[in-house]
Amino acid sequence: MDYVLSLLGPLAQGATVTLKLFVITLALAVPLGLVLALARVSRWKALSGAVNGYIWLMRGTPLMLQMLFIYFALPFVPVVGVRLPDFPAAITAFALNYAAYFAEIFRAGIQSVDRGQYEAAKVLGMSYPQTMRRIVLPQMVRSILPPMSNETITLVKDTSLIYVLALNDLLRAARGIVQRDFTTTPFIVAAAFYLFMTLVLTWGFQRLEQRYARFDQ
Repeated sequence: MDYVLSLLGPLAQGATVTLKLFVITLALAVPLGLVLALARVSRWKALSGAVNGYIWLMRGTPLMLQMLFIYFALPFVPVVGVRLPDFPAAITAFALNYAAYFAEIFRAGIQSVDRGQYEAAKVLGMSYPQTMRRIVLPQMVRSILPPMSNETITLVKDTSLIYVLALNDLLRAARGIVQRDFTTTPFIVAAAFYLFMTLVLTWGFQRLEQRYARFDQ
């Protein structure tokens, strides 16, 4: 028991890096994903096609590959030539990747709203932005909560990929202790950290779903 307690300090430090990456990624990817979704359903074919291509690229290649490209290859790209430090590189890769997934969730939610809602808003004299803000997006939220919950929980687990950039996240901290002490106990404690984080997220999304379900009654 004393050994387990001694692990909490270094693993908590690693969990802080994991949570920081999670929160910043979510804060960047959700609004970017919404903008991409709105562009995806736009009547402008060129804009919709460009966003569709971006989403295809981000979803069709591994997140780890994108992260390695941004960190190692981006400095050699003509015109760009920017070398990002390890943590900003991870943030950039995660935000760009998850924005594509959130965009598809938002797009599905927007398109699930009945077309009659748009027509009714037009009759009332609302512009397209007003229709989206006042009618479509509020209804979208109810339908996207379950897939958003799944994607957000996946984000928590995917944060472990940043070990390839030698960032001292929760998994890397646990792995270092395992190599030092020749015991798998740190992995079990790290798993408990991940389970707790996903438990909090699951509880939060369930409360949101219950709240919006009351509005439908």
